[in-house]
This record gives sequence, structure tokens and C-alpha cells, in this order.
Amino acid sequence: MRKSESNRSELRLERLKTVAKEAGVKLTHQRLEIFRELAGTEEHPDAEAIFRAVQQRMPTVSLDTVYRTLWKLHDLGLVTTLGPQRDGVRFDANLAPHHHYVCVRCGLVRDFESEALDGLRLPDALKKLGTVIDAHVEVRGRCAACQAAEASRDPAPKPKRAPREDRTP
Repeated sequence: MRKSESNRSELRLERLKTVAKEAGVKLTHQRLEIFRELAGTEEHPDAEAIFRAVQQRMPTVSLDTVYRTLWKLHDLGLVTTLGPQRDGVRFDANLAPHHHYVCVRCGLVRDFESEALDGLRLPDALKKLGTVIDAHVEVRGRCAACQAAEASRDPAPKPKRAPREDRTP
């Protein structure tokens, strides 16, 4: 997985420790490793990708533990979800304002920042639907690798994540 800056990962880890302590949530070694894996990447992995990465360091971790930990982190406000995508929900430890580029062919997801989109005025009609807690833009297209593959008529690059069972938050 594409790694994020070490400083960002450490800041996210410190926030996890603070929030967990305030919420009375025990930080087990497995929970720390799962969060460390998510906080240390820019890939927006799904639970299975996190499971595979953590399992290399901790062979006894279960997929169920990864899912339960990710949803606990979500409940604590430490991660957000992306999706649902065609292959399931993806997770993001970057809570700073940002938007997402999603390749519709291979599933690649990347963060990008835009002051113009951050300042986007939401329509008044949303007030009739309820309160808006958060808004971000998800831009969909074909990534450079998929465009190159199409241009050379090669098959699509392998997806950046494995298919998963549906899970509704």
C-alpha cells in the first residue's frame, strides 16, 4: 500500500490514543496495529486489505477483529467510510478536509484538496432533508494507468483491492 507521511501517521495515532482513553475504549495490540496500518497509508483500503497487511505482522489476527475494530474506530469518529463502492465500503483515516478521485475501471482512490470545492455552497433544499454533518466531492473517472491500458488495448490493471462481502453501516 502507498504509505502516508510518518508525521501524519503519528498525529493520527496520538489522536486515537486520546479519543480511546476519553471514551474508555481499551487499546489492544491488535487494535493499535489495525489503526496503524490504516493511518499509515493513502490507499483507502477495505477491511480485507488491512487484514492481509496486519496478518503479515500478526498471524493470529482475524478478519472479524479487523471489521469490528474499523467500525469501532468509525463510531469513535476516527475514520470515515467511502462508498459503498461496487466492492464494498472503504475506510479513510484522513479527517482533514479533502475530496476523492475514484477510478471507475480499477477502483483506485486518491485524496485531493481544492479550496474551490471546500467553499462550495450547499443548496438550501438540503435543509428540508435534514442537517448536513459533512460534505465532500467524489470525482469519478479513469486513472492514468487505465487510460494507458485502454490506449494500448491491454486488459484493465488489477483492482487495487479485493472484492468483499456487502456490509451496510
